[in-house]
Amino acid sequence: MRARAIARVVGVLTAFTGLAMLLPLVVSLLHSENRSAKALLLSCGITMGAGGGMYLSSGRERYILSHREGMAVVALGWALAGLFGGLPFYIGEVFPSFTDAAFESISGFTTTGSSVLTDIESVDRGMLLWRSFIQWLGGMGIIVLSLAVLPFLGVGGMQLYKAEVPSPVPDKLTPRIRETAALLWKVYILFTALQVLLLSAGGMDLFESVCHSFTTMPTGGFSTRNASVGEFESAYFEWVIVAFMALAGVNFTLHYRALTGNPRSFTKDPECRVYLALLAGLTLLVALDTHGPVYQSFGKALRYAAFQVTSILTTTGYATADYEKWPAFSQLILMLCMFVGASAGSTGGAMKVLRVVLVAKYCYRELFRLIHPRVVMPVKLGKKAVPEEVLHGVMGFFALYMGVFAVSGVILCLMGVDLVTSLAAVAATMGNIGPGIGDVGPMENFAHIPAAGKWLLMWCMLLGRLEIYTIIILLVPEFWRK
Repeated sequence: MRARAIARVVGVLTAFTGLAMLLPLVVSLLHSENRSAKALLLSCGITMGAGGGMYLSSGRERYILSHREGMAVVALGWALAGLFGGLPFYIGEVFPSFTDAAFESISGFTTTGSSVLTDIESVDRGMLLWRSFIQWLGGMGIIVLSLAVLPFLGVGGMQLYKAEVPSPVPDKLTPRIRETAALLWKVYILFTALQVLLLSAGGMDLFESVCHSFTTMPTGGFSTRNASVGEFESAYFEWVIVAFMALAGVNFTLHYRALTGNPRSFTKDPECRVYLALLAGLTLLVALDTHGPVYQSFGKALRYAAFQVTSILTTTGYATADYEKWPAFSQLILMLCMFVGASAGSTGGAMKVLRVVLVAKYCYRELFRLIHPRVVMPVKLGKKAVPEEVLHGVMGFFALYMGVFAVSGVILCLMGVDLVTSLAAVAATMGNIGPGIGDVGPMENFAHIPAAGKWLLMWCMLLGRLEIYTIIILLVPEFWRK
């Protein structure tokens, strides 16, 4: 492990985080928000200075990162982006403690959407834009962005890409990794701009259109309103956001292929078919379950069911209804959605549809082998056999995910948080969803969680966003040995 090689890349990523603060700084200046402007300017200087210092300390040598160094860069890069990203909130006195500021920032960069902000509408526009912008940056990934626009890093790009992209098998659209990253960002920007236009056309204020688009495409879920999207009470806004949440939950390589003349890529991809079937089927089940006990009109039940199922399955976390008042069956469906998540290669979190499908197929194969011990039966995805090393990785991920979930839930309980809230909070943060159930439900937030519990949940956010392995591997002693 070469410290200088790691410091070089992490320094650039940290400096980029500071540079990104200039956008909300301009907004604060335009709205004469002096305190926020000063906080953003000071935070920008501190962050860029720290990043520049790390970069300069690495010398002029060009490095080719090893696989282990790539994972270290990604883990440290995300952690530092989250910590430095919390400086504007702390210096600007949005939060009284750095713990809360860091929680909000890491929740933003990891696109979790869990918040400790109790009165969102009282916060300056510059700070609200920063809060949304960090989710947008985190959605496609700061590191993927760096590979697209910062080729002067002189490091092996694939090591970073594989460590950051949320997919069991990263897709390369082109032979050059920088071109792949640039193509994915173009699709991401296109969808974001289109959503801004559609929300603005429906009458939403331009600032709020931008903020909600910045937090929809990354499946982040931060809103500018205390009651989230539900405060607008607009079916048009909700259906537009549902459409873009659903799009954000699809593998972005499929979007690129569709936009370049192959629209059948959606129906040909087995994971995408399962994802779309889950969206449709679970929405219908929740609509039927809530029609009558909660909503008298089936149309209204379908509207709210579609929004909440899409929001939770894609791990966005917006809310238009207090689903804790829904029947137990509907709540159970939403809870299960927190573990499934969206497609691999999307901006969504949780375990991903692909992994869940492969775990189910693997379990079926093992049951089949009990009946026919000598049979050779490969696990297939579509018509292709899945390599055994990929299956081993998926099963290892599943075991680690459930193990971390259980241990973190127990630790949070030991801090005095009730059982339901503890398990829901861990599920919501590991899955990068946002709201959970209990005292962290859609109409609540995470402000009441003890400070130590907030740091634990920040750890869970990073674990979920970086696919468990990239963070957990840092705890293995062999990782640091030569």
